[in-house]
Amino acid sequence: MFSFLMAKEECISQRNKTEHSSILRNRKNIPTSLKTSQAPFTSVSKDKISQTAGHSSEDDNQSSNGSSAQLFTRRHGESPVKVLLLLVVGLSFSTRLYKITEPPHVCWDETHFGKMGSYYINRTFFFDVHPPLGKMLIGLAGYMTGYDGTFPFIKPGDKYEQQNYWGMRGFCAVLGSFLPIFAYLIVLELSQSHTAAFITAILLIFDTGCITISQYILLDPILMFFIMAAVLSMVKFNQQRYRPFTASWWFWLVLTGVNLAGAFGVKFVGLFVILLVGLNTIWDLWRLLGDLSLSLVDVAKHFLARVVGLILLPLFLYVTVFAVHFVVLNKSGPGDGFFSSAFQSRLMGNNLYNASMPEYLAYGSTITVKNLRIAGGYLHSHWHLYPEGVGSRQQQVTAYSHKDYNNLWLVHRQDDNNSQSGSPDLVRHGDIIRLEHKETTRNLHSHLHEAPLTKKHFQVTGYGINGTGDTNDLWQLEVCGGRKGDLVKVLRSKVRFLHRATGCVLYSSGKTLPKWGWEQVEVTCSPYLKETPSSQWNIEDHINPKLPNISLSVLKPHFLEILLESHIVMIRGLRFSGVNETEYRVYLLGNPVVWWLNLASLGLYLIMVAVASVTIQRGFSLGPKRIEQSQVLMRGGGLLLLGWLLHYAPFYTMGRVLYYHHYFPAMLFSSMLTGITVDILLNSADLILQPPYSDWMQRVGQMVLLLSVLYSFYLFHPLSYGMTGPLAHEPGSAMAGLKWMDSWEF
Repeated sequence: MFSFLMAKEECISQRNKTEHSSILRNRKNIPTSLKTSQAPFTSVSKDKISQTAGHSSEDDNQSSNGSSAQLFTRRHGESPVKVLLLLVVGLSFSTRLYKITEPPHVCWDETHFGKMGSYYINRTFFFDVHPPLGKMLIGLAGYMTGYDGTFPFIKPGDKYEQQNYWGMRGFCAVLGSFLPIFAYLIVLELSQSHTAAFITAILLIFDTGCITISQYILLDPILMFFIMAAVLSMVKFNQQRYRPFTASWWFWLVLTGVNLAGAFGVKFVGLFVILLVGLNTIWDLWRLLGDLSLSLVDVAKHFLARVVGLILLPLFLYVTVFAVHFVVLNKSGPGDGFFSSAFQSRLMGNNLYNASMPEYLAYGSTITVKNLRIAGGYLHSHWHLYPEGVGSRQQQVTAYSHKDYNNLWLVHRQDDNNSQSGSPDLVRHGDIIRLEHKETTRNLHSHLHEAPLTKKHFQVTGYGINGTGDTNDLWQLEVCGGRKGDLVKVLRSKVRFLHRATGCVLYSSGKTLPKWGWEQVEVTCSPYLKETPSSQWNIEDHINPKLPNISLSVLKPHFLEILLESHIVMIRGLRFSGVNETEYRVYLLGNPVVWWLNLASLGLYLIMVAVASVTIQRGFSLGPKRIEQSQVLMRGGGLLLLGWLLHYAPFYTMGRVLYYHHYFPAMLFSSMLTGITVDILLNSADLILQPPYSDWMQRVGQMVLLLSVLYSFYLFHPLSYGMTGPLAHEPGSAMAGLKWMDSWEF
């Protein structure tokens, strides 16, 4: 294959010499508008390099002769280009789809995302911290390939048996197969070097980590597909800058927006590629503003086109994804309890669906009270007392996440034990009320004893008998944002309960009580009166036979309300398989040669940019080849370095546990940067050796790199495709001697 490509390139190289002189003759015909400064992250064509470099025949000959030393041609449209691309496509798909059905059991987060795909097939509502697009596509892939959504996905290791799971895995693998292809095309556009593009593709094709993370039912390959597609579309759009408002210009602009919506619709990590495209767009508009051949009207058109294509279109598509999500998931499921009562009223099978009850809260009503914090639960009590040494030994009051008879409370006036008599007066903002637990007849009570877990808060208990208690049972009801006399709407009003005696507010801390509290959620009375979801409640169930009922369909929230609530809930909120030698084991570990080369290339890139910058700043004479390399380093490499930083650094500011798989989007950018850096480094061999020795050195370097990656892949490929038998540190293991670092657990 390599000899065939070299033979083709020798023929093309001779043609290049003739065409190069033609380019020099024709460059004076370039329109003025094309001579403006280039966008920072676009490829640099050779005719523009020649303008900067001058007309030195010696440099021109050096540039032409140097091109023949490359392993692959730099020119588009020739047969070696097609061969290379087909080779990349074939290798990428074959490495990802190989043994796609192995192991035939649930691996790692397939427990979550396979189950969520089943929820879409069954139209069962669930909660997840990520936007819905990725899970929707997984469910669609399963449905289209015959999966019926009945497998429970309980835990890793559960056998699939006769379940048709290959479609969901295959879908993720196909999207993962596009990553090396997209990387090849991106680097090709940025560097105009097939060598750099092919090096990048090889690094990703034979990375065991990229293979593993692409072969299972996960969100990561879907996310990375849209990230890379967005970057490729952006780079292609940059290449259309001299053809504004043409069909191809609009195509790549719109496709960039579509892919941005896709990335953000899979995971919020997609925000980082949005920032990358946004920074590129800001610089591009700044360049256009400085182009005096454009009127301000023209600049405004460019600005509005980008607003439509890169802001409004992605926003519309993102909202549309949620609209489909809410329409499909219309049945009650395990996610109900994370959402408000109003939200639950739209789910078929939920006790609030198509229910009817009085619209306004009244004295004498039987109610349930739900906290508005995530998993805050329902106000709850039971016959059990607080244990000795935990505040006052009175009846426990907790928050419970499930529907239960012990969630029911009676609403009384402060001085009336029998509010059922007489006309049912409505409860208003500012009223003093008493809540009696229906099952135990004890009043909701607080006092100056410290809470069980949140020591700066006061304890909340059940006190008294048959509604008889003391002044510590009185609470002032406030409607958040309300005024005196406002009525309390069932489901819709956010209310707070202020304790009259101590001035604290009823609060769900979110902390789980010990076993003596049945591992339910702690309820306290907080002296800190700032309005937070933990101190806000709403009336969910409402029973009062003396009041007319209304259908809860009147109270159902509209689309924008449930869209906002779903985002609030989402915001607040690695061994893959196998545990012993008898099981089929798969591990997520990258190809060591690839990952260590990427790490070294980050430092090497910075050194090369520094050397190039000093050389240019000091005014040293550079030929077209060196100027082209410098601009590729600073522009194309600068884009990729920025992409790596945006997908790497922000994770250290997040208050969450970081896992290995979080680094893979950044790894894509570092691999592309490695391709450009290594290619330019090897092309610089003529700085220390004369042809043909520089050509030989370049070819040897390329072959050493290729063989190192392939041999490392050969050694570590069982990590991706699965293995059985002893572990690496045990005698007779197929991976014996390959545990190069103590942190590797295989």
